[in-house]
Amino acid sequence: MTPTQLRCFATVVRNGSVRGAAQELGVTEAAVSGNVGSLRKELDDPLFSRSRQGLVFTPGGLRLAHRAVELLGLQEQTKREVHDAHDGRRLLRIAATSLFAEYAAPGLIELFSLRADDLEVELLVESSSRFPELLMSHGVDVAIGPKSSGQAPYGIVSNEFLRYDVIAVVSPGLQFESLDELTWFLGPSAVEPLGVSQYILERANAPEDNQRIFTNHAAAVVEARNGNGIALVPKFAVAASLKDGSLVAVDLPSCTATGTWTAATLPADRSTQVALELARFVGTPRAIQAMLTGSGSGIGRFKPRVHITLWS
Repeated sequence: MTPTQLRCFATVVRNGSVRGAAQELGVTEAAVSGNVGSLRKELDDPLFSRSRQGLVFTPGGLRLAHRAVELLGLQEQTKREVHDAHDGRRLLRIAATSLFAEYAAPGLIELFSLRADDLEVELLVESSSRFPELLMSHGVDVAIGPKSSGQAPYGIVSNEFLRYDVIAVVSPGLQFESLDELTWFLGPSAVEPLGVSQYILERANAPEDNQRIFTNHAAAVVEARNGNGIALVPKFAVAASLKDGSLVAVDLPSCTATGTWTAATLPADRSTQVALELARFVGTPRAIQAMLTGSGSGIGRFKPRVHITLWS
């Protein structure tokens, strides 16, 4: 089997049709069918059949669908590693949920990057629902976000490294009798399916009409500080504001919850060395301290090469 054949098959799986795959790849339907036919002949398996509801895959076809994505990802990873070795550098790609990316990732990346001069870190902000796909396709090396509610798929290894509290905060001068009166100012974590913010919103019965979602959590907290409503934020991120009285925590059981961050990688035999290094490093006391308070390296003296890509 060739990369072209695997790419055609994986694209058919993703689009649910040969026509859709041909359009995405910019080739003819005959070319896609020919490559899929070669796989069928070599593997002695029909892989899929057509029905009124769409494509119906055989057990072998489903197995190949997962493996094709991984093999193509390995091919791209190998190309990058060879190119990086030639340039004398290493690339670590991290996917993280918005809450971790905004509050904990900067300190972690600064401190971890200090360990090697040849390391470049790329951070993608993603929903945790895409983590398995990104890891299996080698689109990222490590995925950091909330603890999965079920068993990790495809042999993905997840290590819990930090528990944190999310609280609701308001301006000390804000008066209210019921949460229903308040406007909820929220960051993008409010739509994270496994996130703590969504859990609190459900427990507090926050009306959707009263929810305002910002592109970052800091902007939501500013609105709350200005006395315009209520915001959800990790407690460690507003410790100073709680101490000086510029923000007040809402003392209601429904307005606080504990979240868990985990680092997920592929198994050791399919992961990169630098990814395994980070997975071990995140649980160390120095790393935890850096995530909660910053690395302490000093931005003025050290500028890590961090690229942040926001995905809708």
